[in-house]
Order: sequence, then structure tokens, then C-alpha cells
Amino acid sequence: MPFLDLVSLQKSFGQLRVVKDFSLGIEKGEFISLLGPSGCGKTTVLRMVAGFETPSAGTIRIDGRDVTGLRPNQRNIGMVFQAYALFPNLTVAENVAFGLKVKGADRAEREARVAEMLRLIGLPDLGGRYPFQLSGGQQQRVALARALAPKPRVLLLDEPLSALDAKVRVSLRNQIREIQRDLGITTIFVTHDQEEALSISDRVVVMNGGIAEQAGAPFEIYNRPATRFVAEFVGTLNLLPAEVEDAAAGRVTVAGAPVALGRPVPPGRVTLALRPEAIHLGPVGDGAAALPGRIDDVHFLGSVIRIQASVGDRRILLDTFNRPGLPPPSPGTETRFSFNPADVLVLEG
Repeated sequence: MPFLDLVSLQKSFGQLRVVKDFSLGIEKGEFISLLGPSGCGKTTVLRMVAGFETPSAGTIRIDGRDVTGLRPNQRNIGMVFQAYALFPNLTVAENVAFGLKVKGADRAEREARVAEMLRLIGLPDLGGRYPFQLSGGQQQRVALARALAPKPRVLLLDEPLSALDAKVRVSLRNQIREIQRDLGITTIFVTHDQEEALSISDRVVVMNGGIAEQAGAPFEIYNRPATRFVAEFVGTLNLLPAEVEDAAAGRVTVAGAPVALGRPVPPGRVTLALRPEAIHLGPVGDGAAALPGRIDDVHFLGSVIRIQASVGDRRILLDTFNRPGLPPPSPGTETRFSFNPADVLVLEG
């Protein structure tokens, strides 16, 4: 049985069904990200696990115990909010100790645990400061330490990095992952940032319209999307309409050029979906498909060069690594774009 088991959760606010039918089993020590657009229900799922919202239907079990009807303070769950929610009139040490004090820990135990937590988050000497004397990244680390201090069984993170600048976000998300691994704590992380979810999660759950469209390892979510929504929402995708010439053999035509996919496809019209890194300039070897096109623009991004191009009346993006001895192509260049048919995702319609 999973350590944290969410079974057929539903949540309605009046006539509005925010979570329609959500089930997920999470193993002990696993790091799960709920990823999806605003309004998809991911934060509502998190709040139901925390006990801040009561499910309209469904069951929540932690370590085999049904906690669906328990209050938040009876579940032994730590939560970190987007807005830090630190007490401005308390010092850093007092904020971290707050949950321990509520649980009745004695002073010596509180002081030892606070010192341990401040070392863990890399702020061992800032216990006497107040929140307004800290940077945003430091405040969020204190919020994390406060959530972890009472030794919760589950850690919930509700878009904790969204208010931080890009460089701090990358550093802090890596630190959160390191701390989570060190403690072995079961964690649910809510985000709308694909890079965050893919980079730090054991599994990603992509949500849409109150349901889980797909749950899987980041590699699977990105490379083997189960639905059209997941394919289009996660990462950048080039969509090329194709006419099916032979459905059984997988022969199609794209912008007047034949493409042999080597596997059956639905009859009629389909859409070929390709990631930018799957498209190459020039030939890539035997079995590759090729399409004629034109370079429209070139963006130098350091280690990666992103090329905007046209295939027929469709704009596409392709990424290639920067090679100091090989200058990028010039806009206006007529060329051919090749790809491995195995890298193509075929979408109906």
C-alpha cells in the first residue's frame, strides 16, 4: 500500500467541480510534483491533503490510516506557502520553533531542533534576525525549516518559489530537493513551472480540468506524453499537419514532401509533433525523414542556438548546440530539416 494514498478525490464549490476524480499513490520518501495551468485543481488537491479543504468525495490515507476527516493539526503534515507566511513579530529562531512550541516541546528540545534546522537550510547564524531583515530566498528557507521542524510525515509545497527571481529559484529548488532526499520525507510540490517540475521530481502529475492527465517520471512525461494536452503543455512542440497516404504503412505527406513513419497511423489527417531538439539541419543518417524549408531567424543563447524556420506555411523551432568552429546558418537560407521518425508523436486531427 502507498504511504500517501489519494483515492477518487473530488471537490466542488457550489456548482463548480474543481477536482473531478483524482487518484494517486505516493511511496514513502517520494517527491511528486503536481503540474498544470491555473485553475486545473492542483492547489485544491494539496489543500485537501493538508486538511484545509474537505473532499466532496474520496479518501486520504497516510501510512494506512484514513485521515480524511481529521483537522490539519491532527495529520502531522508540514506546509510551505507561496507567500512565506512568516510571523513578522518573531525572530527567525522563534518562527522555526513555533510548531514545536504548539506541540509542547520543552525549551531545550526546541533550541536543539531550531539549531539543527538552521544548519540544514544554511542560515546557522541568522536566528536572531526578523523576517524583514532577510532576502526573499532566505525567508522561504526559514518557512521550509519551520515546516520541517516538527518532523512531519508529509511535506506540502504550494508554489514556494514563484515570488523569487530566476537565479534564486534555481538555487533554492535544488536545495529543497537535497534537503528532501537527506530527510527522506514524502513530498508534494505544486507548480505551474515545467522546468521546476521536470528537474527535481521523482514523478510528475500533469493536471488539467480537475483530473490527472498523466503521471510518470519526467523522462516519460516529456518524451512519451499520453494525451494531446500533455504533449502540448509540457515543453515546446512543433506541430506539422500531414495527409495520410497509407495508414497501415505509416506513409504521410507534409508540406508536399513524403514522410515514412514506419508504423501504422490513423487514416485521414494527422498532426506530427516534434520537439525542437529532435529536428536537425541536413541529413542525420539512414532512415531519417527530411523536409524542405527556410531559415527565418537565428537566436544565439550561449550553449544552445535556437533557429526559427518555415516548412511550407508552418513555423517551426529547432535547437542545436553551439559549436565554436561552426557558425550558425544565416536567415533566408534554403535547406532541409531532418528527423528520426521514431521521435515523432502522431496526434489525430
